[in-house]
Amino acid sequence: MKLAAIADLHYRISSAGLLHELLAGAEREVEALMIGGDLTDTGLEAEMEVLIEDLRRIELPIVTVLGNHDHEGGQHELLTEMLTRSGVMVLEDNAVEISGVNFVGTKGFCGGFGEHLIQPFGEQAIKRFTEESAAEANRLENALARTSEGPRLVILHYSPVIDTLTGESVELYPFLGTSRLAEAIDRQGADMIIHGHAHNGSAAGATADCVPVYNVCRFVPQEGRRAWRLLEL
Repeated sequence: MKLAAIADLHYRISSAGLLHELLAGAEREVEALMIGGDLTDTGLEAEMEVLIEDLRRIELPIVTVLGNHDHEGGQHELLTEMLTRSGVMVLEDNAVEISGVNFVGTKGFCGGFGEHLIQPFGEQAIKRFTEESAAEANRLENALARTSEGPRLVILHYSPVIDTLTGESVELYPFLGTSRLAEAIDRQGADMIIHGHAHNGSAAGATADCVPVYNVCRFVPQEGRRAWRLLEL
């Protein structure tokens, strides 16, 4: 199965037609499209309306997760409903199957990596922060555990590994993802992971169990200098 993957569309009211420029040639090569979050720029209904008009012109199954920008306007539930009504499959701690491939996903969250994981100690604000990080990882792991047999592809917004953050300021790493996500994936197993969010990061990395990870943010050059990445399972 050949797939197109992209993230960080950041659609604004003035963005009509942008997706077709970014995905030039994709429909001739792939069987499905994955979008790794930040579909809108500030999480507004009007921004999503413009994107959905463009998505309707794409004759492919589309699977997505929301990103932090999609939560900015406090309308993320409405945005999810709009996407679902338009036929887009939105993953939020769940899975869908297309042609025998299981797509599993959630937004993810911050929290840091490895020995630098932020710990739930001290102020209540820090504890809430780390609880959200752990909860997102737990929900992802549970969703993976519920999938049927067959290849499993994970869609995130936040990064599960530090490899794909190379190029970003190291001070930002704890806010760009967390290894809690990778640990959850490695415990259950997956064939491939995509994410976005790290606009200045690197295109590829891997988990400790060698699951390939791709940062498909449209601002990170992919193979062939395209805005989207061609993947095959």
